[in-house]
Amino acid sequence: MRFFLAVLVSLTLLATSVAGALHAYHSSLMELRYNASKKQLEVSVKVFTDDFEKALSRGQATSVSLSEAGPRPLALTTAYLQRTLKFSTAAGAPLPLQVLGLQEEKDGYWLYCKVPLPGPMPGVQLRQAMLLDVFGDQMNIVNIEAGEKKQSALFRDGHEQELLSF
Repeated sequence: MRFFLAVLVSLTLLATSVAGALHAYHSSLMELRYNASKKQLEVSVKVFTDDFEKALSRGQATSVSLSEAGPRPLALTTAYLQRTLKFSTAAGAPLPLQVLGLQEEKDGYWLYCKVPLPGPMPGVQLRQAMLLDVFGDQMNIVNIEAGEKKQSALFRDGHEQELLSF
């Protein structure tokens, strides 16, 4: 009986620790700030480490760890962001995304970028498709700040693009 109880307690603890290590939903959070004086968008994206590493590992010979030394994590992050984040003018002209770096946080990473703008703009088109190819339930939340104006948008499978007005 003691053996059975010990096995039951061990299995319960194992199940609890595994469930705690996984998160129940898939999301990213983007903070998008329109800086009119610098003529640029300042972009910060928070991703869960395990989700983002899974996305970066697709098509690679070995799995990707964002904490590994060397240029590989930033190079793969840059390529991934340039594929899945697309900024353009309201008329559809593409705008360049410049990846600045990444910073580790408890269970995730902040990815930092900027988008130079040709001049003052009333808004931009954003295609936010990060992780949608990996997780069917992925939700990408975008908080936009332009001067005193604040708004939010939700991107998900079937709704990857939106015109954001400043």
